Amino acid sequence: MLSKIPASWESLGKEMLDKEILRAALIAELDAVNLYEQMATLTENEDLRVILMDVAKEEKTHIGEFQALLLQLDKEQVAEMKHGREEVEELTGR
Repeated sequence: MLSKIPASWESLGKEMLDKEILRAALIAELDAVNLYEQMATLTENEDLRVILMDVAKEEKTHIGEFQALLLQLDKEQVAEMKHGREEVEELTGR
């Protein structure tokens, strides 16, 4: 299922708007990865499967680009990602 991006950003300040744009872009790229990988598992055409998986991989690069910029703009996100990583390590022992 594809995500629905909020349509009304007029009331946001410039700093918040840029963060929201980046988050919407991340959502779009994650949706694309999911869609391409799901279609790749459905097809019996090996050429199509290879292309879909390659495109999904490119979308993952885009995710990295958007995330890197978001982390430059949102220090709270950086701290919370660190906290989340610590929780996973604590819960899984890794």
